[in-house]
Amino acid sequence: MAGPLDGVKVLACSIAQAGTVPYALMADLGADVIKIEVPGTGDGSRRMPETSEWPSSYFETNNRGVKSLTLNLKRTEGREILYKLIEDADVFGQNFRPGAAEKNGFGYEDLKKINPKLVYVSISGYGPRGPHGALPATDAMAQALGGVTEVFSTPGQLMKTGIASVADETCAVLAFGGMLAGLYCAKMTGVGQKIDTSLLGGQIRLMGWTLTNVMWRNEDPVTGRARITGSPRRPGISATFNDRDGRPFVFQLAGAQWQRAMTALGFYDELQDSGFGDLGVAVSSEKARAAMLEKLDKLFAADTRERWVEVLRGADIVSAPTNTMLEASQDPDVLANNYVTDVDYPAFGKRLKVHGSPWQFSETPPSIGIAPTLGEHTDEILTGLGYNEAQIEEFREDQII
Repeated sequence: MAGPLDGVKVLACSIAQAGTVPYALMADLGADVIKIEVPGTGDGSRRMPETSEWPSSYFETNNRGVKSLTLNLKRTEGREILYKLIEDADVFGQNFRPGAAEKNGFGYEDLKKINPKLVYVSISGYGPRGPHGALPATDAMAQALGGVTEVFSTPGQLMKTGIASVADETCAVLAFGGMLAGLYCAKMTGVGQKIDTSLLGGQIRLMGWTLTNVMWRNEDPVTGRARITGSPRRPGISATFNDRDGRPFVFQLAGAQWQRAMTALGFYDELQDSGFGDLGVAVSSEKARAAMLEKLDKLFAADTRERWVEVLRGADIVSAPTNTMLEASQDPDVLANNYVTDVDYPAFGKRLKVHGSPWQFSETPPSIGIAPTLGEHTDEILTGLGYNEAQIEEFREDQII
């Protein structure tokens, strides 16, 4: 069956990760997505392959399932083609620096004159209104400004941004949700609108209730290897420990579960003798917290993480192995839910593992495609707009496409 977004038409003048992933998700769900690229060069991430054995993993992950149309939007003829496409489009997206789209004739005010129902999605680094709105931005900048870098740091060690592009992906998912909300509103009211989101805005949302708690207390959270929250009366802990082979695992529990969990592990009597019969002790001071974690390190070093995770889960405590990225891609729950799948790459003569879909639709399942070659759909799209073969060839000779 067709995907749940079958019939939705999307145009995207977007590059990088946050600006392209929302539209790949739309394509997964059946939307007709056209990616507009610069003639001859296209999206720069096309030229980032790690090896000749497969395409650029960066470009492929972020642009799968979309169509590629080359179009020179600095030329009047190129903008006229864009305007024709806008006439029956549902969504237009761009992630240029604030002001650039307006300067080149495809800002929101320009396009809504052509199509008042259009949902216009703009992604920036800092947000459109702040003092740094015109600056370029990256995932690392947003992780740093939004608090991710600090809250996942370890005291005494240099801070670092995460290996995974947390800010880019968070922003992308929020942009995806925002455009769906805009689409629903446009379908119900006949009125489109501009939706702005940003890398920084996504990181602030990602901080969730912890940020709320920080603002209410006017005090930063405890950082380091364990997340210990609450008060001595109502404590909580989320921490990672290594087993006897140095392999990590994690568990998370509330203070009321402490005795049950530690008893199931066979640790409780020894912890009680050391003054840690109550988890609330760890909240009372940094010294007590460090001593308790050191004690648990020694206890967990006696056996394997498989046993510890099994025991904790058996006691109805949340626990799991701490996977590497490679291990995560091979996790049985990941595979069973098709969060990772594989697709054919005819040009490379092989099937490669890729992201699956984070959703499961009972009636309209997602379809996972591959990214287009540069300009692969240009002739098809222009023919659909009514241009003939001679006109298309003339556009090509004049470097309009």
